[in-house]
Parts: sequence; C-alpha cells; structure tokens
Amino acid sequence: MKDQILDLEKKALQELGAIRDLEALERFRIAYLGKKGSITACMKQLAQLTPEERPEVGKLANQVKTSLTRRYEEARESLSSEKGKAWSLIDVTLPGRRPARGHVHPITKVLQEICEIFVRMGFKVVEGPEVELDYYNFEALNIPRDHPARDMQDTFYVSDNVLLRTHTSPMEVRVMESQSPPVRIIAPGKVYRRDSDVTHTPMFHQVEGLLVDKGIAFSDLKGTLTSFVHQMFGHDTALRFRPSFFPFTEPSAEVDIQCVICGGKGCRTCSNTGWLEILGSGMNDPEIYKFVGYDPEVYSGFAFGMGIERVAMLKYGIDDIQMFYRNDMRFLRQF
Repeated sequence: MKDQILDLEKKALQELGAIRDLEALERFRIAYLGKKGSITACMKQLAQLTPEERPEVGKLANQVKTSLTRRYEEARESLSSEKGKAWSLIDVTLPGRRPARGHVHPITKVLQEICEIFVRMGFKVVEGPEVELDYYNFEALNIPRDHPARDMQDTFYVSDNVLLRTHTSPMEVRVMESQSPPVRIIAPGKVYRRDSDVTHTPMFHQVEGLLVDKGIAFSDLKGTLTSFVHQMFGHDTALRFRPSFFPFTEPSAEVDIQCVICGGKGCRTCSNTGWLEILGSGMNDPEIYKFVGYDPEVYSGFAFGMGIERVAMLKYGIDDIQMFYRNDMRFLRQF
C-alpha cells in the first residue's frame, strides 16, 4: 500500500510539472485531489489494513495529499499571475483590427447582373457540361465538320467527338430537345478556345440566349437587346445593329454600343470609330430546328451571345483582360 501511494505521488508530480494552463490544472485537481480522485480512493482503502499498518500508511497518505495540495496551490498562483501579466500587455483602448472582407469578383458581379436583367424579361437560366460532344457544340448548330465556320473557333479536343465547349450554345440544343416551344433561356458558363492576348484568354465566360415561339420577328430581337444594353450601360447609351454572319442564325447581326471611353468621339480603344462591338445575334436558322423536331413553318426565334469579360471591360473601362485573373488585390478591391 505504501509503494502504491508513493508511485501515485511520483506520477502526480510529473503531470503537475507539465501543466501550462489553468484548464489543465483544474483537470489535475479533479483527478488527484477531488472527492472521486486517486488520493481519496487510496485513503478509503485504509479500512482494509490491519490495525498495526493503518497509522503508518494513513500518515503517509495525509503527507502526500498535503504535499500535492500545496504544489497545486503554488502552480495555480503561478499560472494565474502569468495569465494576468499577459492580459496586462493588452491595451483595450486601441481600435480593433477588422478582418479583411471579401468582395464579389467583377466577372461574377457582371454575370449576375446580366442574368438578373434577362430573368426580369422572362428568361430562364440553364447550365450544362463544359466537356461537350461535337454533335451539340457544332453539328446540331448547323456547323458540320467541313464547314469553314469551324476555323472561327480554335477548339481544345479531348477526342474526335469530345471537346471543351467553345460556346454555351450547346445548351440551346439540349433544351430544345427536351421541351416544346415556347423556349426562353439564357445559358451562362465557362468556355474554352486556343486564344490568348490582352483581350482574349483560353478560358473565358459567355452568356448565350435563345427565344423560340410563334410569331417572333427581328424587331423582338432588337427590342430585347436594346433593353438589355440600356439596363446594363445606361439609358443614354446609343447602340447599332451591324450585319454579320453566324452559321446558326440568318439574318445575323453584331451589336455595337457607343464607346464608353470617349463617348463616341473616337479614341484608341474604339479605333477612332466611336463604337465598340459587344455581342452577336440573329434570327434562328430554320436548319437547326430539324435537329430538335421543331416545325420552322410554325415557330421562329432568335439567339444571341456575349463574352462576360468583354462586357465587364466596357462597363468598368478596363483595357487588359488579364487583370481579371491576376488576383491583384489593388485591382479587386475597387469592386
């Protein structure tokens, strides 16, 4: 019994010497000196000893308990003093240090604004795969393998029939396959092309739009995009529709807005024309309806597409697209 008490004292002193905070010290007190602690348990065993052994062992147990209690008190006083000393170094009158707040990235901010504008017009937002089949990315959009329009989009191929989508237009085909008109959707997302300079990156963001219904005319397209431009850039922003070519629309048109840098007077940004191209659009070519089972004699519609980075550059007057991806906090804090 005496050896058991001495071993317990040795173990307790070792643990006490390693304690560095008041919480651990309190756990030590409960484990050794508490009502259900180890010392108390040993003292309860004294009743099992013979009358001759009990006085000597009891005296030793009391000495160990007294010694551990004294060492515990000393440790608590020392740790309390150190904690108080640490707190005394803190000047509570100093202003606090606010943690840095995150901001919505300008690309995300512009993308959300574009989606909100078209949702208010009755369009639905849809998303699809970034790794796409050649059929949906080209074939079903009236761009067969030998079509010269494929040269307009330098493509990342995974295999002969699988690629990284070059636009989000494949979602237009997927949606038309799954539902009957009327269809009013926009498809935002990342797209990929082999292109990289101050105005292009291999990965960028686009929003494609599609509307199919009975009696849709080019005037509906003009009204929709005019409303969009005015909501995005201001009601005083002038715009024009310029004839163009896209394989899946006929007639096709590009939309230019008055240069946001010079106000239409002519500058380096707009090549002294006073205009900046912002998106492509056109009436749906009846040929694409054959892929989805729509009757071109009954239904008509229009489509449009724009690069989010380009819209953001025009909206905020940014002349280098790479600024969006450099993670320069001086640039990002402005938004």
